[in-house]
Amino acid sequence: MKQKIALVFEDDPHVLEIYEIVLEGMGFHVNSSMTSHDVLERVEKSRPDLIIMDNWIPDIGGVQATQLLKQHDTYNKIPVLYVSANTEVESLSKMARADAYLAKPFSLDELEGQILAVLEGSTI
Repeated sequence: MKQKIALVFEDDPHVLEIYEIVLEGMGFHVNSSMTSHDVLERVEKSRPDLIIMDNWIPDIGGVQATQLLKQHDTYNKIPVLYVSANTEVESLSKMARADAYLAKPFSLDELEGQILAVLEGSTI
């Protein structure tokens, strides 16, 4: 069975470490990027089963990076979990066309629950 791959766009190394611990505990191989300007190239290289996108990721930001993915014929079916400390995270995730969102700060259980939900195709 092929190991699932998660691609995480997060510029805070401490938060990135949390994602890595949770995702690896769920059986994922984790690739990450601290910028979003090359989002399509990173997805092409990683071929992820899941993308976690931070709102404030440098260069083009999470909304635009997610929109690029969702407009792409090949990548638009990859589930994207949109994460932000912004109080408007729900509307930002809708604008981005993400599959689900998670507000920071979050608990590890909330993170794992949203990952499972987005992989199953439910949005919360």
